[in-house]
Formats: sequence, C-alpha cells, structure tokens
Amino acid sequence: MNTELGWVMILLGVFFLAAEALHPGFFIAVPGTVLVVMGVIFILLPSVFEQWSPIIMVVTAIVASIGTIMVYRRIAPGKKPFTTSMDTLAGKKGVVTIDIDPGSISGKVRLDNQIWSATSDHVISTGTAIEVIESKGVHVKVVEIVEQDL
Repeated sequence: MNTELGWVMILLGVFFLAAEALHPGFFIAVPGTVLVVMGVIFILLPSVFEQWSPIIMVVTAIVASIGTIMVYRRIAPGKKPFTTSMDTLAGKKGVVTIDIDPGSISGKVRLDNQIWSATSDHVISTGTAIEVIESKGVHVKVVEIVEQDL
C-alpha cells in the first residue's frame, strides 16, 4: 500500500509537469515537482518520509519554487510594456484600413501594427498611405502621402 501511494504521487507529479510543459503559465510545476520528490522518498525511504515529511515538503516546495521562477525568467524575460503617447505618433506613416471621412473618427489607420481611429480634412480611401500630423486623445489626424512625398 505504501509504495502504491508513492507511485500515485509520482504519476500525478509527472502529469502536472507535463501539463505545465504543454501549457506554460499555470504554475503547476512546483506542486508537480513536490509530488515527484515526495513520491520517490515515500517509495525509497518510507521511514524517513513518515518522520520528516513536513520538512521534506517545505524544503522541496521552496527549492522547486525558486527553480521554477528562474526557468520562467529565462524563458520569458520581463519586457517593458509598449506605450504610446501623443508625442510619439506625430510623423508616423501608415495605411488606411477603413475609409476616412472629414469630421468623423470612424476611419481607421494601421500604424506600427496598431489600429487607430483617424480623421482628416478630406476623404482618404482604404489602402492609401498616410502620415500622422497630430494626435488628439484616442484618434489621430492624418494626411495622404502623395508620390512626391515618398
């Protein structure tokens, strides 16, 4: 019976580790590691497990947590969040994705893989190259780029 419980712990731990490997971000690698270590100790050293199991669990959990955090930092290092301010949009070039009508912000433009609501002083058709002349809140004012501007 004792070894069966150890094997169940190992199998459950391996399942958690495999699930974490297939879908990173669940943070179940720590409990998976703890279960595998506890299961191995339970099978190989049952007398040690009975006497020291709380200490073994805590130490294993701490070591597994630190190891998991270190692995995640290597896999996905922290990145600065992408920010856009009104100052950074002026002068950017893009393309119209939805026709722009004067006095309306229903038109859309693509700037650096982002879609922005846009307005202009005249109608600009979809697919036309544009340049941002100013940013107003959550939309931009654009002008059409003519061939000689390129």
